Amino acid sequence: MKTALPWLVAVIGLAAAAYFFNANKTSTAQVTKLQADVQEMQTLRAEVVSLKTNVVPPDELARLRKDSDDALRLRNEVRQLRETKTTLTQQAQSAQAAVQQAQQQAANAQAEAVAANQRAATATTGTPVGGVPVGTAPANPQQVIDACINNLRQIDGAKQQWALENKKTAEALPGRQDLLPYLQGQRLPQCPGGGRYIVGPVNITPTCSIPGHGLPPLQ
Repeated sequence: MKTALPWLVAVIGLAAAAYFFNANKTSTAQVTKLQADVQEMQTLRAEVVSLKTNVVPPDELARLRKDSDDALRLRNEVRQLRETKTTLTQQAQSAQAAVQQAQQQAANAQAEAVAANQRAATATTGTPVGGVPVGTAPANPQQVIDACINNLRQIDGAKQQWALENKKTAEALPGRQDLLPYLQGQRLPQCPGGGRYIVGPVNITPTCSIPGHGLPPLQ
């Protein structure tokens, strides 16, 4: 009995040591797990704080939405203004072409009226207005044409100078008095064949009522 007692005490001691070792090992594992849980919880808490910090405030979000709506509205207005400008430009070009055509038609009608008056005068008196008696040919018809064309060039040059000095547009129509300061002797030249000059707007060359008396067309 005395011999077995020390062994029994030793066995109990070993069992107690093993129990405490296992208990300590389990406690260490639990502590490690708790530390990991604490670390994960701290990480999650930091993420929550970061998310709260990065969240856009409602008033700022409303302002950004309003700025976006304003930008879209401005883009639409710019597009509409461009379309309106294009339409107005096309209408202005069409109106300008119509005005030029009407001016040319008026000049042609005036020339036809003058020619009709001349024909009527010729039929009545046998002598064209300002011209040469019927059946009498001028000494040099080409000289008459050349002199008339030279007069038309002077009138056209006076128109261009008048428009330049007075900052007029190409569609401006000068009066005869407007051109006198730019003509030799301050008087409008007369067609040597008795024709009537039609001044016309700046962008249209002057014409003579007599067929064949005229400047060559612009190239």
